[in-house]
Amino acid sequence: MWAIRAGLSALLLAILAACSSAPSGPRFLTYDGPEVTRVIVQKEERWLHLMHHDQVLQSHRVYLGGSPNGHKEQRGDSRTPEGNYYIDRRNPRSRFHLSLGISYPNEDDIAFARQNGVDPGGDIFIHGRGPYFQRVNGDWTEGCIAVTDAEIEVIYAMVRDGTPITILP
Repeated sequence: MWAIRAGLSALLLAILAACSSAPSGPRFLTYDGPEVTRVIVQKEERWLHLMHHDQVLQSHRVYLGGSPNGHKEQRGDSRTPEGNYYIDRRNPRSRFHLSLGISYPNEDDIAFARQNGVDPGGDIFIHGRGPYFQRVNGDWTEGCIAVTDAEIEVIYAMVRDGTPITILP
């Protein structure tokens, strides 16, 4: 009798675990299409383009820093940088689902900040929304480039570290 109860209990636990609605975390997709040779962000139009040389592979609507006009000059200004950078790291455990690091600040950004006696800031990423920012509208980041969680999964798979990114005004 004890063995039957233990077996039924184990079966019930397995069924409950299978029906759990706990978040599964980010999906890690694979990509075997044309290489993304550059990422272009058009701040005014709110578009991110994944390029293979002169061909647009994909385009995604983006949200930017809370003060989207102008180039990022210092920590806390909520601006998204403008200029030429590259993807320098990836974070599979980002609080924003997944994220790709942008090499801001570059040498010019650091020199400008020193000249003006300010901290240039850093930690600028292309990222998703994550569990806490699903319902946010408009430009809401602290200078990053945000897309949906589903979009960052695709972008994360397509874009390699070292890929150049140009962020236009």
